[in-house]
Amino acid sequence: MSPASTPSDPAPSSDEAKRAAFAGRMAEILDASALNAALCLGYRAGLLEAMDRLARLAPQGGPATCAAIAREAGLSERYVREWLGAVACGGVVELSTSEAGEELFLLPPAHADLLTRRAGQDNLGVYTQEIPLLTQCALEDVLAGFGTGLGVPYGRYPRFHEWMGQVAEAKHREVLVDVFLPSVAGGEVLRRLREGIAVLDVGCSEGLVALLMARAFPRSRFLGVDISGDALEKARSEAARLGLSNVRFELRDAAALGEDAALAGKFGYVTAFDAIHDQARPLAALRGVRAVLAEGGYFSMVDIKAESDIAGNLGRPMAAFLYTVSLLHCMPVGLMDGGPGLGMMWGRQKALELLAEAGFGMVKVCDIPGDGFNSHYLCE
Repeated sequence: MSPASTPSDPAPSSDEAKRAAFAGRMAEILDASALNAALCLGYRAGLLEAMDRLARLAPQGGPATCAAIAREAGLSERYVREWLGAVACGGVVELSTSEAGEELFLLPPAHADLLTRRAGQDNLGVYTQEIPLLTQCALEDVLAGFGTGLGVPYGRYPRFHEWMGQVAEAKHREVLVDVFLPSVAGGEVLRRLREGIAVLDVGCSEGLVALLMARAFPRSRFLGVDISGDALEKARSEAARLGLSNVRFELRDAAALGEDAALAGKFGYVTAFDAIHDQARPLAALRGVRAVLAEGGYFSMVDIKAESDIAGNLGRPMAAFLYTVSLLHCMPVGLMDGGPGLGMMWGRQKALELLAEAGFGMVKVCDIPGDGFNSHYLCE
């Protein structure tokens, strides 16, 4: 048989093609997960902030040597160089060479706009800590839960409130008073806050939301409740530092709010930012909110924008990340004491179902200005 008539190699089978494609995908997954760990270290060590300062330092700002970056951050040069290798190969930092042949590294301002604390609500760098933190806290407990079906107690997450404080800082410091509150009920809540009403923040953690509102609206009175004594102590300390006398913080289970007759119908406005889906008794918590809400008052429940079925979240940006966070924290803490374990991705349909069951007759699902990841359930 002549070479021209030699049969060509057979085309790969469908299974072989899928295997090859998935091998490439797995390489991407492993690379990205490792890069996230490196970014987490860089964020916590202050390396991203240091590189941002060097890049923007006039008039000589721009790329810098490893030694200069280490000096700026006050860190070990050898550790910094290995970290730079990870973030340069990962496309986060740009690598160039000086005329003298030295390696130079630059965190482009466009990248720093999303990775540093100055980014405010656009700060994605703060989220690089989440999976490493939750893995460190609860990986073995969650693994055991696959077999037992049991939840994981909140006490297994000792550093979580500290991290949530950082997230709250990124999400609320610049936008809560100036952007979010003016959008609530067409500005009606803002008007009432200025005149003076009682406000409750459910799941307040270290109290940033209540503190920001208390400072902005001195005629109103604010109460923050949470189940973490350590977080509440930090909230009280910050209120004292700021000299705020119109805000207080109490250790309370949100599910027991409706059991306190002294709180019935007391609050003209209630907020819950990413708090309800963690509750072991979410329906009781929502019924409690309904019980303490004054006639004509408003309840703002802010939670992840998602659908209740997995199919509805396919293709959603960061859906896999959000489900994993839920698996490591939100769902197992919600399973405690026989809870339903709603999880972070409980979704719009389930949220509306529970709100209706809790007695809220009027619920509007609103977009939040500048926030594509959360929905605002405005309830009356």
